[in-house]
Amino acid sequence: MDPMGIIYEALNAIFNPLLSMDPNPTNPALTVLVIAFIVSLITTIANKYLVDQDEMNEIQARNKAFQKELREAQKKGDGKKVAELQAKQAEMMQDQTKMMSNSFKPMIVTFIPIILIFFWMRTSAISNLVIILPPSVYWLTLTPFWHFLGGFLYGGQATIPYGIGWLLWYMICTFGMSQILRKFLGFKQGF
Repeated sequence: MDPMGIIYEALNAIFNPLLSMDPNPTNPALTVLVIAFIVSLITTIANKYLVDQDEMNEIQARNKAFQKELREAQKKGDGKKVAELQAKQAEMMQDQTKMMSNSFKPMIVTFIPIILIFFWMRTSAISNLVIILPPSVYWLTLTPFWHFLGGFLYGGQATIPYGIGWLLWYMICTFGMSQILRKFLGFKQGF
């Protein structure tokens, strides 16, 4: 058996029981919600323990103060202050680089498991999922734009009014779950 087949079977062993417990296994919206929770939990915990949140918030605050000071100096036409701040800009770029490298740490740990979960969802019964959204949610999530973009890139078009597939449903669930988990785990604003 090929390596992807082995991985697919292992993911089947993990997620098929979840899929079979879904009240509607032919349209497993609840299963996608649970998977979104699991993935959000993994990524949020990775962020919590692999990224120094205090340092990230400090860098962000320093950068914000620097940008404000630079804008004010430019607005006043204070060339001397602008030159002084531009000299300090290299230091700020180092902070930005440090912030980016810190934010990549959790991605390195979570990237492969998430890709494998996506592979499983795309090739399982979940790929047939269709969620009918209330019209207001349909428009607020910019679903017509995503349908247009998908039709443009992959051909075809959405045929069910106010319907979305598993990927957009997953993204909506993940966004909501991540926000809740970040609050629960005590994340400050920003990182």
